[in-house]
Amino acid sequence: MFKQVMLGLGFILAASPLLADEWLKSLPDFELPDQHGVVHTLDEYRDRDLLVMYVQGVGCPIARIALPNYREVRDLYQDKNIEFLMFNANIQDDVSRINREAEEFGIDFPILKDEGQALAKALGVERTAEVFVVDTQTQQVLFRGPINDQLGYETQRNEADEEYLKDALDTILAGGEVDMNDIPDSKGCLVAIF
Repeated sequence: MFKQVMLGLGFILAASPLLADEWLKSLPDFELPDQHGVVHTLDEYRDRDLLVMYVQGVGCPIARIALPNYREVRDLYQDKNIEFLMFNANIQDDVSRINREAEEFGIDFPILKDEGQALAKALGVERTAEVFVVDTQTQQVLFRGPINDQLGYETQRNEADEEYLKDALDTILAGGEVDMNDIPDSKGCLVAIF
């Protein structure tokens, strides 16, 4: 029995890097309008080293509360060759609702409307407030997860203890690879994928 347990544990540990690899997808080419009707494509960001994409959802309290943290990271890396965007794949959120949310909460990022959910399906999106860091040349997702550990379900810390997005960007910019086994799942509102 002990041998079987140890063999099973060994298999799980050996498979864990595979699970992390499966968690990181690749970004497909896209052509999506933002909340102002401006169409964005992946090609227009090819001159950037990285593309950071935040999953937005109208009315999601966690996505709203995490917004200042996302802005802070953008501002911190403004001298780097990184583009920061948002996208919305909720079927109930049309462009006019997204635009109202952006105006009400001072969202100054383009929010791409993933109408057919092609982007969300390709990336494996599950929740809002999740962030993806993408290499614009290879289209590989190098990081996915929460911005930090400040927000949870029915919890909120005054300060974050872990800065997942900042640490990931620093690691990637230094030529390293993010260990996705150290990154928790994002907390946010469920995105229904059809």
